[in-house]
Amino acid sequence: MTELVVISGKGGTGKTTMVGSFAALAEGAVVVDCDVDAADLHILLGGEVVEKRPYRGAEAAVIHRGKCIACGACAKACRFDAIRAEGDRYRVAPLSCEGCGACAHVCPVGAIRMEERRSGWIYVSRTPYGTLVHGELLPGEENSGKLVTQVKMRARGAARAEGASLLLIDGSPGIGCPVIASLSGAHAALIVTEPSSSALHDLLRVAGVARHFGSRLFLVLNKADLSPRLAREIRETAEREGMAYLGEIPYDERVTAAQFGGKPVVVDFDGPAAVAIRQIWEKLRERLRG
Repeated sequence: MTELVVISGKGGTGKTTMVGSFAALAEGAVVVDCDVDAADLHILLGGEVVEKRPYRGAEAAVIHRGKCIACGACAKACRFDAIRAEGDRYRVAPLSCEGCGACAHVCPVGAIRMEERRSGWIYVSRTPYGTLVHGELLPGEENSGKLVTQVKMRARGAARAEGASLLLIDGSPGIGCPVIASLSGAHAALIVTEPSSSALHDLLRVAGVARHFGSRLFLVLNKADLSPRLAREIRETAEREGMAYLGEIPYDERVTAAQFGGKPVVVDFDGPAAVAIRQIWEKLRERLRG
């Protein structure tokens, strides 16, 4: 089974548009949305949730009121101002608690324990284009990289059960923990960029992260006709950096129309962008097979 992760150095380059189209063209791939802070691939692909399980990625302090002697040692030890006095008792503010455990360590009577809390959800959906596994991190929660890892583990299990030959992963933008977790174990990384100065800068950063994990690097230039000069510079950069340049996609308002219709652009659309994406997919598929 081949793991292909689609990433971008910055948001808004068209990464999810590419993954949605590839899902429709791949026929039988298991698709994963690892952008757990703002998952949206399920909106594009549609379908029905068939499994929902809680994700517990953090701990929070809980004070046992019957044991608490109100000495205040926990509040003094908390660097996040998460423990506050209420009369002759103390309470924990859940949104402020970072789960460090300092309060439990200093409590002289053992009145504080650390408990796992629900930090998000892991979903499995059946879509018209195959199985989709996606995660949702609740607002204010952290450990998004850990959630991405669990989402990928669930997706790998689904892919093995279905005998899928491709695990198609929609990564997060940038180079943070979710991207690192998305790239871990991936055979190939497709970077989607656009002709802008910020995109070129961020392309080099995310390519460096992908190289660290030994992924084969591919590059696609979206909305290429918006700046011919920068498009040329990005193509030259790809050649210089050893990235396999698969092609470019012109700006096409039919992409937006397809998204409003809740369909990948390669489904029921034959505009310039749809044609270019189909050609890119054929090139990519042959490279992955080779």
